Amino acid sequence: MWAMSQVLLQGGRVIDPANTRDENVDVLLSNGKIHSLGKDLKPTDDAEIIDCSGQVVCPGLIDLHVHFREPGQTAKEDIASGSSAAAMGGFTSVVCMPNTSPAIDTPSTVKLIQDKAQHEALVNVYIAGAITVGIAGKELAPIGSLKDAGVVAITDDGHCVQNNELMRRALEYAGMFGLPVMDHCQDYSMVTDGVMHEGYWSTNLGLKGWPAAGEDLIVSRNIELAQLTGTHIHCQHISSAKSVELIRRAKQNGVCISGEACPHHFTLTDAAIGGSEHFWAEDGRELQKESQRTQWASFDTRFKMNPPLRSADDRTAIIEGLADNTLEILASDHAPHCAHEKDVEFDYAPFGITGLETELALSLTQLYHGKHLSLSDLIAKYTINPAKLLNLTKGTLTIGADADITVFDPDIQWVFDVESSPSKSSNTPFNDWALKGRPTLTIVGGNVINRLSEANA
Repeated sequence: MWAMSQVLLQGGRVIDPANTRDENVDVLLSNGKIHSLGKDLKPTDDAEIIDCSGQVVCPGLIDLHVHFREPGQTAKEDIASGSSAAAMGGFTSVVCMPNTSPAIDTPSTVKLIQDKAQHEALVNVYIAGAITVGIAGKELAPIGSLKDAGVVAITDDGHCVQNNELMRRALEYAGMFGLPVMDHCQDYSMVTDGVMHEGYWSTNLGLKGWPAAGEDLIVSRNIELAQLTGTHIHCQHISSAKSVELIRRAKQNGVCISGEACPHHFTLTDAAIGGSEHFWAEDGRELQKESQRTQWASFDTRFKMNPPLRSADDRTAIIEGLADNTLEILASDHAPHCAHEKDVEFDYAPFGITGLETELALSLTQLYHGKHLSLSDLIAKYTINPAKLLNLTKGTLTIGADADITVFDPDIQWVFDVESSPSKSSNTPFNDWALKGRPTLTIVGGNVINRLSEANA
């Protein structure tokens, strides 16, 4: 880390959706804050001047859905390694999920993570508390105490509260304390022991299917409960076309509901598990890359995630939901696992992939260069939108705000190499992928914490 009292970011295209700003101006950072924006700014003599010509300067990116596995699962990831991966991916703030061991369901566990983050994290680490004790779905966690301890939301992510009455009470308590509720939408009675999307490919491969209705039913439940209680529910990692439509209609009717999408769900389909994925060109045409496809084998556990990769129609609906802002937020669901855990039969492998280092690049490649989102709209889904949902004083370049900045080149072409990752895990389907767009500079509190060197460009 290079600490400077002043940093001048010069010559970049500044995009700040929070202030509807999109113009070529310089940005001066001073003592960890945004000092000024404009032309011909006069920094101190000892300021570091960074040339950002041809690049985008935006508020520091926020990922509100990551698993850093601390406490209890640090062989997979920890605060230090996870925050390093976040910095490399251009993210300055992350929100850790509570399905750890033990679960984050007490103030003491929250304090443990806060202490670790203070000493080891490169980025801002926020914490989501559990809805229920042990994320077991049986009794409510101490929601008020968790809020006092500093959690920014509650969720049983990785699990879903099946008892509708318990979920209602959770929403009522969360509403009293001003906490948003994030929900992993999964009806266990429908999903049972499914391991991939129920459809052509599950039948073809002989794998137990996971119907999209298992997501749709809980999204419908959440819409009803949000309307009943008035508490905001954020539906995590939406993957189903019908769920997108349900959220769209609910928002039109004024229901306090929102949704997020992950890059793997708008990039891949369930065909990848059969080794026969389709890809899309920048102008939206579908094409197959035979050279890429031959590297894959059927039943590759790198493509096993929760919720699963779905059909091409679902993928299209996710993109449409992002384009019309039905889905307001992008997130990685960064879920690291040890290599030996994934190196088993598909049925027995854990769900989840890593994603912090590829999500911005995949979003630029698929959504911006694919002409589905403008740069401003894409950046909003990583900055001001998650900041508003979680009531964070982040996601903006307003004068006086924290100097959390992401600089990226939207046009640079590169290949992701998982061997260069600081993460402890390598369970990604995107290794050796050719991508377009890459973060070049990550700044947290005015300090440069990651810089793309010419050797790595």
